[in-house]
Formats: sequence, C-alpha cells, structure tokens
Amino acid sequence: MKITKFGTIGLFVIMFLFTGCATDVANRYYGTQHYPPKKSKDVELLWHKPSLDFDVIADFQSRGESPEDMRRHAAKIGADAVIVSTLGGYYERGEEWAGHDSQSNSYSRITGTAIKYK
Repeated sequence: MKITKFGTIGLFVIMFLFTGCATDVANRYYGTQHYPPKKSKDVELLWHKPSLDFDVIADFQSRGESPEDMRRHAAKIGADAVIVSTLGGYYERGEEWAGHDSQSNSYSRITGTAIKYK
C-alpha cells in the first residue's frame, strides 16, 4: 500500500491534534499511611493554606484539568482538603498587572496539594 505525501502530512496533523488535547498529569504521594477514599463533595477546595494544622499527603499537577479534578484526585486518597493553585494562562499584551488583566482567570497548569488535618 502506497501512502501519498498528503496522506502522511494528514496523519501527522491528526497525531498532533490528539497529543495537543491530552492532559499531562503528575502525582506524588508522601508517607506510607493510606486513608479510605471519600466522596469528592466531602473534600474542601481551598485556594490558600488553611489556619488549621495539617499534613501533606500528596501533590498533583496537571495541564488540562480543573479544580474539581484536583478535588476528585484528593478524594480518592482520603484527603480532608486540597489546596489549589493555577499557573500560567493567557494575557493581553497591554495589561501588565494580573489584577487588571481581562484573562486573569485563565491558566495553563494547575497544582493541588492534598492534605489531612491533624
């Protein structure tokens, strides 16, 4: 079977599109203690460090996921909460300060730190 030049280019374009939409997930679990899974609605979604004492049980980072995905990852390992941070994102060239950026709610990477309260 002979593949034409256009067929080869088309194949590469399709492969590029599929890999561009894929998520990039990295998980790091700490300690040896395993906790029973929870329902994701029972895991707090936090945007900053809580005032209560806690132990970090895992870190997640991803491209292409949402804060709710971070909550689901944390629920699977029995975390009480997950601290979420977003990184990168879109911006307008004329808007230098993120607080005044019309694209400030966008992000290209997300991290979650799963915690267990003491």
